[in-house]
Amino acid sequence: MKKLLDMLTEEMQKAFEAAGYDGALGRVTVSNRPDLCEYQCNGAMAGAKQYKKAPIMIANEVAEKLADSKVFKEAAAVAPGFLNLKVTKEFLLDYVKGMKADAKFGLDMPAQPKKIIIDYGGPNVAKALHVGHLRSAIIGESVKRIARYVGHEVISDIHLGDWGQPMGLIIHELELRYPDLPYFDESYTGEYPTEPPFTIAELEEIYPTASGKSKEDAEYKEKAMEATFKLQSGVRGHRALWNHIISVSVADLKRNYANLNVEFDLWKGESDAHDAIPGMVQYMKDEGYAYVSDGALVVDVKEETDTKEIPPCMILKSDGASLYNTTDLATIQLRMEEYQPDKLIYLTDKRQDLYFEQIFRCAKKTKLVKPETELLHIGFGTMNGKDGKPYKTRQGGVPRLENLIAEINEEMLRKIKENGETKGYHVDEEEAAKTAKIVGLAAIKYGDLSNQPAKDYVFDIDRFTSFEGDTGPYILYTIVRIKSILAKYKEQGGDLEAAQLQAVQNESEKALVMELTKFNSVMEAAYEESAPNKICAYIYDLANEFNRFYHETPILVEADEAKKAGWVALLELTRDILESCIDVLGFGAPERM
Repeated sequence: MKKLLDMLTEEMQKAFEAAGYDGALGRVTVSNRPDLCEYQCNGAMAGAKQYKKAPIMIANEVAEKLADSKVFKEAAAVAPGFLNLKVTKEFLLDYVKGMKADAKFGLDMPAQPKKIIIDYGGPNVAKALHVGHLRSAIIGESVKRIARYVGHEVISDIHLGDWGQPMGLIIHELELRYPDLPYFDESYTGEYPTEPPFTIAELEEIYPTASGKSKEDAEYKEKAMEATFKLQSGVRGHRALWNHIISVSVADLKRNYANLNVEFDLWKGESDAHDAIPGMVQYMKDEGYAYVSDGALVVDVKEETDTKEIPPCMILKSDGASLYNTTDLATIQLRMEEYQPDKLIYLTDKRQDLYFEQIFRCAKKTKLVKPETELLHIGFGTMNGKDGKPYKTRQGGVPRLENLIAEINEEMLRKIKENGETKGYHVDEEEAAKTAKIVGLAAIKYGDLSNQPAKDYVFDIDRFTSFEGDTGPYILYTIVRIKSILAKYKEQGGDLEAAQLQAVQNESEKALVMELTKFNSVMEAAYEESAPNKICAYIYDLANEFNRFYHETPILVEADEAKKAGWVALLELTRDILESCIDVLGFGAPERM
């Protein structure tokens, strides 16, 4: 189904051609003066020089050709040469009927769907998730869902930090605490225990303790490095213990990510690329891409057009050790071999922009990816407190993610109860707690996603949990209001399935319909620009237009049953589009609030 603006542009192009001008001048845009018109065309201004004619003369001639248009109710030429446009209610009605009949409201699926791998999350095993992990999870999940909605195949990978020195630190500390465990007996040949010798709580205490010791004790650090070497060399006991670390950590991570409504298709980590590194390094040497510089193995990635210094991409350090660069490049190679993706998307802090510029250039130069493979880094800003600094607890520490979620849920529960008391109805404790979780998640996710990913933003619990303004709870409150009206219509004996859209009756209804027609262009733009904030802006405008229509239109008391049914059908479409939008943002709506 064509986008509305494309259809309006086609009608305008015909008018320009009928008037003897280039049809390309007929591009229609949404009006920047909604008090004057709904849409506008500035083509007469652009054509004045080409045709050596006053723009107002061109605009008048084009307007004359639109006198009998079934699309434009009004096409007025105004000085110095603008065309102010209003569309007919009949044209809008036909368009939204097409949207309502389509599974995705008129959104065209791509002729050649892409296979996309999205790398986001990136937590380290044996560490608790904290607020620093929030943005990657929230933005990555939404970018994934948007890409799937518009018709692409998407594989999400958490890319765990599960290798290297942190693992050696944990294993060494465990050996000091529990030296009699069979994992540390190199002569042991039996089966290792199936149950891990620690809980997630113990594991989360062990790592910072070990890390702190290694910074103060050179011998401790040396022993931890030995443990890392044994692990990476495949020593049986160390590998078995490492598997316990992974299983305990992943179980806890899945629980925490589930609270954010975040899911991953793949739970691979840095360790999965370990065995591929030697072959990749040898390939880069053999093909002449990599060379030794100051003892390190590097690949030049600078280009003639660079306006800033782009350092070489280091593949191995001077002592022969690999780096994050090495692991990420080997991971790219494995992803290409196993999945043949058309596009790779990475979600990390924007301070890693230069790092990914080097990695992507190296992957292209060394032909780890095809020339046409798209490589995209979405760098996000920081989540700050009201003081403008990275968000901290009242005690000054970095908050655990589950504690932040609990804090939001508690605030939402308080507001839901308070709302019930104000309106004089009993609030069931259990139902209120469930609703608070749903609305709390909307508050967190919408509060984040309504900002451009690259921008820092202030995490303001009071504002994010408000039922008024540009917030998640306001959007959910609007959806619940629509559901309530539809339920009452059904109670009155109305048939929701039989309700059909009718002629647009009033200006607030027309404004709502016009907002609905923007859906497919917004969804496409959100995908193309990896910008969930565009969907947030859209549903906020849509919610506002619905609420204006609701306050101005006596829907359920309307005596004309056909007219009432038409409004009900419009409400169903509004609800469905709002719910589709919040689903790609990664949250849902309750039945009641």
